[in-house]
Amino acid sequence: MRILVIAGYAPSLVNFRGPLLRALVACGHKVMALAPPDEETGPQAPDIAAELRAMGVSLSRFPMRRGGVNPLQDLRTLLALRRDILELEPDLVLAYTIKPVIYGSLAAKWAARAAKATNPAMASLVTGLGYAFGGLETAADAASDGDTGGCGCRWNARRLLSELVVRLYRKALENNRVVIFQNPDDRELFARLGVTAQNQRVAVVAGSGVDLAHFAPAPPVLAHPQTGAPIFLFMARLLWSKGVGVFVEACRMLKRRHPQAVCRVLGPLDHGPDGVPEDMLRRWREERVVEVLDPVADVRPHLAAASVFVLPTYYREGTPRSILEALSMGRPVITTDMPGCRQTVEEGVTGFLTPPCEPGALMRAMARFIEQPELIAQMGAAGRRLAEEKFAADLVVRDMLAALGLSAPPDAQETVGPAVGQTSGQTSDEAGGQASGQAFGQAGGLAPVENR
Repeated sequence: MRILVIAGYAPSLVNFRGPLLRALVACGHKVMALAPPDEETGPQAPDIAAELRAMGVSLSRFPMRRGGVNPLQDLRTLLALRRDILELEPDLVLAYTIKPVIYGSLAAKWAARAAKATNPAMASLVTGLGYAFGGLETAADAASDGDTGGCGCRWNARRLLSELVVRLYRKALENNRVVIFQNPDDRELFARLGVTAQNQRVAVVAGSGVDLAHFAPAPPVLAHPQTGAPIFLFMARLLWSKGVGVFVEACRMLKRRHPQAVCRVLGPLDHGPDGVPEDMLRRWREERVVEVLDPVADVRPHLAAASVFVLPTYYREGTPRSILEALSMGRPVITTDMPGCRQTVEEGVTGFLTPPCEPGALMRAMARFIEQPELIAQMGAAGRRLAEEKFAADLVVRDMLAALGLSAPPDAQETVGPAVGQTSGQTSDEAGGQASGQAFGQAGGLAPVENR
């Protein structure tokens, strides 16, 4: 079978879809990929085409702006995808992240009509809903000031944006053979809004999975050697909606009660409208409530040095890969009771869930690890077991193949292969990269949303 995978960000083909691509090749399929041109250039930039060739996957490029809605540019993207699908003649197209899903689905339907054929079959992987669907939510619609980032602003505009996205998704997905989600909340929301039809085939997989060998367990860190208190690590792109402002405020509150606590922020700046400005980072550094770390290519040393992983996001995540990496390395997790996050934590067993945009509740959850340090090792070990049982990359690949109606290759676990390329210190969502990576319409625009 000829299988075409359409991505919104080329490195994600290696970093997130690599295990699936290797499995498809091992099954004997001809695997092709489409992605926009690389945003990173220069001698340090990864050669994504070469890495894919080593897997047995060919890569072609198509024009697409990851951010913003420009009708002419988006029409150019749609036409290019139609042309490429006609030329490559795939039997099955799998698209992921919002623009590839919408325009890839429409282009596949258009190409089939032009060729007077039933192929290609279309499948979409919904890897989180992000900022755009925030207009349909009320959980984070709270007033805010200072540096918490505005947990719910521009709601009239976001409501209009969300309604537009729903209409586009509904039209695009109507011809899909299967729609695959990364959490059950997104599946239920699409059904409730009529985006997926009652008789449409849908599936849920456990995110993008995590390489258990690459993110091997690290010994628990009960206390910082100088302060004698646990170390709390926030790791994500520095977006307000990822909860970095909530984390900083919770750390302020925590240090009034436990001044010896150590709080760290790790992640790249994001220059989109939801990004934390550089002068705010300077303020945080000067205030010394948190340690602001420089972005890194390999996050494992920082996870190994942390006691507890914290992600108080109110973003519509798919399944954050950073949480899976923390679980795999044996770190307790504190995150929000939000879609994409709640299924990664067994409350009181592997960590704690807190309400979004509530730094007080987050502070109280963090304080439990200071007041009951034995929880660090207990919950960390339970988290590793959860990663092994639910989020292992080979399990996710198996479920993806089943959802696509394909058989698993022999020795499936061996075909998954190791994690490659950048890790979540560089990007906390699959398609975000080190550019803005805003969800559909952060400033009225379209962009990928796959989340780590």
